[in-house]
Amino acid sequence: MEDKITFKSGDLTLSGALHTPYGKQKKGLPCVIVLHGFGSNKESGNVRGPCKMLNDWGYAAFRFDMRGCGESEGDFGRVICLEQVEDTRAAMDYLQTRSEVDPSRVGVLGSSFGAAVAIYTGGIDNRFACVISSGGWGHGERKFRGQHPTKEGWLKFTSMLEEGRRHLERTGESLIVDRYDIVPIPDYLRNNLSQNSAEKFPAEVPQSMYNFTAEDVVGNIAPRPLLLLHSSDDSVTPTEQSIALFQKAGMPCDLHLFAETDHFMFAENNTRVREIVSSWLEKFFPI
Repeated sequence: MEDKITFKSGDLTLSGALHTPYGKQKKGLPCVIVLHGFGSNKESGNVRGPCKMLNDWGYAAFRFDMRGCGESEGDFGRVICLEQVEDTRAAMDYLQTRSEVDPSRVGVLGSSFGAAVAIYTGGIDNRFACVISSGGWGHGERKFRGQHPTKEGWLKFTSMLEEGRRHLERTGESLIVDRYDIVPIPDYLRNNLSQNSAEKFPAEVPQSMYNFTAEDVVGNIAPRPLLLLHSSDDSVTPTEQSIALFQKAGMPCDLHLFAETDHFMFAENNTRVREIVSSWLEKFFPI
């Protein structure tokens, strides 16, 4: 059961959809907000997959387009980390008004960029009852060093950031940069990107990611439960990012590394990932 809606984040109107499980009583359900990844949207497999999974288990699920993405207002491709945190908190505000949802039992699940936003938001807003991160990251600079590991690659990336700052100061306009110059993704994984994902971004976007340190607030999530999922050999986001988050988190926090999947693990419908998430929810966030 899907209810397409709009809600406000500041002055912007965002597009979302609330999913409730078929045949369940539509009052006071536990709910999970599912966040999309970098420049993606609510139609991606890494969003729709978890929403269906959650509905299958009896949870409500809420997906939405961040500002500048999909059908939401905002400059297309301008995805600033702290602004996405604001949008996620606005989604929580909206769900507090829905009778289908238990307002005290709303969690958040994010993938990649959305996972970093989920962790940060859970760390500063204790209304979020649980946090699930898939392929997430906690320290922007260190993440980018892992994604641009060679001396030449790091120089090219940092030069792009510097030129972006100079261009903005000189012209008053943003330098536009390519998605794969920000976050390299192997060719064989690019088919996992959602249709209508942003391909170009203002240079302030990678700068905001560079400055974003969700690991500074991850310890604040406790005693609310946190689940960290990562591929043991992630082709996009370095695995050490989730390990470092685990080391800084309070308890209860579980970390699971998966050998037989890659960055877009929810889009792959991996059985073991589903089993881990299901048992974790049953223990820490039951129906």
